[in-house]
Amino acid sequence: MNNNQEIIVRLRERIPSFECTPGCHDCCGPVTASSEEMSRLPVKSDAEHEAALNEFNCVHLGPNGCTVYAERPLICRLFGTTPRLACPNGCRPDEMIEPRVERQVHDLIANTRQVLV
Repeated sequence: MNNNQEIIVRLRERIPSFECTPGCHDCCGPVTASSEEMSRLPVKSDAEHEAALNEFNCVHLGPNGCTVYAERPLICRLFGTTPRLACPNGCRPDEMIEPRVERQVHDLIANTRQVLV
């Protein structure tokens, strides 16, 4: 396991989870992810990517929500867990993410090559 993969696993464990509003996909727009995170997601065709971008959606958003929820990128996991990426419906975990962990997520994103999901 390379260092970035270890960091991603550790950060995933520290991002709190919460229940979303059923049927809501407000935070499911196009996002970027590291190549390590992308390697865990199904490969989509250029046509699928283009269609998703035309709708300003994530290519992994299906009719019933996120089709890669268990493997979703760190940025997706961060939505709703911090005031800087607040849920528009007011959903949130009982305790928000620790500021130190949020900084670590943003540092990893800033310091790794990111590609459009």
